[in-house]
Amino acid sequence: MKTSIFVLSVLFSSIAVAQNNGLHQFKVKTLEGEDYDMASLKGKKVMIVNVASKCGLTPQYEDLQKLYDLYKDKNFVIIGFPANNFLSQEPGTADEIREFCTLNYGVSFPMMEKISVKGKDMHPLYKWLTGKDLNGVLESDVQWNFQKYLIDETGSLVKMIPPKQSILDQSVYDWIEGK
Repeated sequence: MKTSIFVLSVLFSSIAVAQNNGLHQFKVKTLEGEDYDMASLKGKKVMIVNVASKCGLTPQYEDLQKLYDLYKDKNFVIIGFPANNFLSQEPGTADEIREFCTLNYGVSFPMMEKISVKGKDMHPLYKWLTGKDLNGVLESDVQWNFQKYLIDETGSLVKMIPPKQSILDQSVYDWIEGK
């Protein structure tokens, strides 16, 4: 009996972690310095991706924009977080990042202020994304620029997609479409 109660206690604690500390608890800033409340994303599937302008993976902006254009009116959003954690591949200011993304890739999905996605100064959102003790789902390290995290409509982490894996993979479409 004690074992069953302990197992249920652990299970409910894990569920509480995932629900109470989900994506919707965070507030961030846009590239323009405006407040952005992640609670505004309740009911939407979200892809969070750390981006950089001077990386070999930077052309992924094109596929991110294609995916966003296809599903932006179907309760799906992509949020880009510029980060300069990997070989200083995002050295630009907010204005330079916005100009680069707009001119080169037509980026229209929300872009947030530059943050740190690893190390001692890691942003709290990325602590949640990468820490199983916080997200209740998986432990991960941000491997490089353009690592993607999928979050469901309730704000719970679902999956991590490695930097080099295409987001135009059928499994991503299936997840967005609920298949």
